[in-house]
Amino acid sequence: MIKYIIVDDEPLAHDLIEGFCSMLPHLKLEKHCYNAMEAMECLNESTVDFMFLDINMPKLNGLDFLRTLANPPKTIITTAYKEHALEGYELNIVDYLLKPFSFERLVKAVNKVVQTKVKATEIKGISNLESGHRFFIKGDKKYHQIASDDILYIEAYGNYTKIFVKEEMIVSHEKISNFEELLPKDSFLRVHKSFIVALNKIKLIEGNRIQFKTHTIPIGETYKSKINSLL
Repeated sequence: MIKYIIVDDEPLAHDLIEGFCSMLPHLKLEKHCYNAMEAMECLNESTVDFMFLDINMPKLNGLDFLRTLANPPKTIITTAYKEHALEGYELNIVDYLLKPFSFERLVKAVNKVVQTKVKATEIKGISNLESGHRFFIKGDKKYHQIASDDILYIEAYGNYTKIFVKEEMIVSHEKISNFEELLPKDSFLRVHKSFIVALNKIKLIEGNRIQFKTHTIPIGETYKSKINSLL
């Protein structure tokens, strides 16, 4: 479970963010904070993974508050003012959401938090098998939560991408290159301009083909050296 707080002086902003996040089952709201002082008190008492932080707040604005923190959590800025974006990224924020933002835009920001959390876990050498590497993807007007452990392979399909997950297939508008960047490099390999495969799901490799239980994937000429390095 990934814990977060909302730091914003507008109750409607809290309602919107909490409503969106309630549709993401791996997130847990730790506390509503309506100014920087409340947020500072919360962070001193609790450990959270990230926070949604507004900029324009009374007494101490969001960016100045962020500067006061010696070890801030991952931060997603939520503001109506785009002119502070560069300043925000200089403070190592994860993402910058301009109000009003959509559910899809918030999901992309949260995915960045999840991705950086997984990378930090891998660097520490800790196996996170229970929760795995998870992300949300839009398909068929729904948001599907996908665990990387469940993916067999990914196929580029025109302007779409097909994600083959166990017994189902999900069609996404994301580019295959986005998945190549998102997925753990030690678990997935691009074997063709149109295919990324899960290494632990391969049954056998024969000639220019990769065989799964019920699927066969071609190996592209420019990707053969990557396959040979596995053998």
